[in-house]
Amino acid sequence: MVEATHPQSRTLVRRAEVLRRCGISNSTLHRRLKAGEFPAPIQLGPRAVAWVEEEVDDWIAQRIAASRSGEVA
Repeated sequence: MVEATHPQSRTLVRRAEVLRRCGISNSTLHRRLKAGEFPAPIQLGPRAVAWVEEEVDDWIAQRIAASRSGEVA
């Protein structure tokens, strides 16, 4: 059994929810994944993936912080 690193339960979110939360297109998501600029998905099955909600939320927070500090993405 794999021991969780965080005491709270983890939630997986599917592609449509990731795109909605991040406000990006599917092609932008693929481009960022390929460049290593977005958290990698978790393989759920042969044709199904999802992202760890906490990792997506962290990515969003980093984008907000970079925007506020004037960093270019």
